[in-house]
Amino acid sequence: MSTQSIIDPATFEALKDAMGADFIGELIQAYFDETPQLLSKLQQALAGQDCETFRLAAHSIKATSNSFGALQYGSLARELEMMGKEGNLKDAPGKVEALVQGYPAVRQALEELSHA
Repeated sequence: MSTQSIIDPATFEALKDAMGADFIGELIQAYFDETPQLLSKLQQALAGQDCETFRLAAHSIKATSNSFGALQYGSLARELEMMGKEGNLKDAPGKVEALVQGYPAVRQALEELSHA
C-alpha cells in the first residue's frame, strides 16, 4: 500500500505549512507516543464495556489521525467513537482489531513523509 493511499498528501502538507517543518516532526512523535497507548485504552475499555472511555480514546485517535491526513484510519476511529457514544459496542471488536492492525502502516507512512 502506498504512502499516498494511507495519508492524504494535501492534508499533510496543509498541516506542515501551518505548523512548520520543524514542529511537524514533534507532532508526529507525539502521535507515535500517544496512539499505541490510546489503542490499548480502547481495547481495555472494550473488554470492560466502558463506553465513555472507549468513545474518548476513539475520538482522540480520530482527531489526530485526520489532522495528519490518515483519513481512512480516522474514519474507522470515528465509527468506533460513534459506537461508544451510542453505548453499543457489540460490533466494535473487529473494528478495534482493524485499527490496531492498521496503525503500523500509518506510522510508516508518516515516518516516510516526515523525512521527505
